[in-house]
Amino acid sequence: MDWTAYRAVLFDLDGVITPTAEVHMRAWADLFEPVLEEHGAEPYTDQDYFDHVDGKPRYDGVRDLLASRGIELPEGSPDDGADAETVCGLGNRKDQAFMQALEEGGVSPYPGSLALMEQLRDAGTAMAIVSSSRNAPRVLQTAGVTEFFPVVVHGGVAEERGLPGKPAPDTYEEAARLLGVADADAVVVEDATSGVAAGAAGDFALVIGVDRGTGADALLAAGADVVVTDLGELVGPLPQGTDRGEG
Repeated sequence: MDWTAYRAVLFDLDGVITPTAEVHMRAWADLFEPVLEEHGAEPYTDQDYFDHVDGKPRYDGVRDLLASRGIELPEGSPDDGADAETVCGLGNRKDQAFMQALEEGGVSPYPGSLALMEQLRDAGTAMAIVSSSRNAPRVLQTAGVTEFFPVVVHGGVAEERGLPGKPAPDTYEEAARLLGVADADAVVVEDATSGVAAGAAGDFALVIGVDRGTGADALLAAGADVVVTDLGELVGPLPQGTDRGEG
């Protein structure tokens, strides 16, 4: 992989940089299992996470999962309490569970992802995080990798700026703009089909899928140019003469 061909790399966070996708999966399961049982609907499975929730803004994930079971709930508002039986209330309940799990268990970056981030930093390649989660800054801080990402476009930023979430490409385009890099000079790295589709919908140089359980075929079908199982596979020696600095 010749990273010198690109000026920036735009990473999703959960499941790409940190294993927090697993924490999200547990939080979603804990949310939906009793809700679906209460409505007499087909039980929740891990595949539901990949099909309806993964990579999307939180309330969109709630709405899409409920729709898959033919369940309609009031939309509510973002101010709804976690006990409210609304789309926003359920989303807030899930967020509460995620933050509790994060605080109790902490999180560290994937070793392969960290190795790639260090190589890109040393080569002077710009990096950004593009995450549907409003908790991205907290996750980055907990994982100790904030320094790598001068730009973080998370769900709160998207809402403030009126940007549609993944699978629309807008949040990735915003990250490239903030880095001062043309979309065509940037690489998108994603583990969710919705995120891969967002990269494929834009004018980006390359879309890399990371298969953490979604499946290589699904990522390729969503628009990935290449799929790996770990970002360590893309770490390689820098060209001769490249100053790695002291990092």
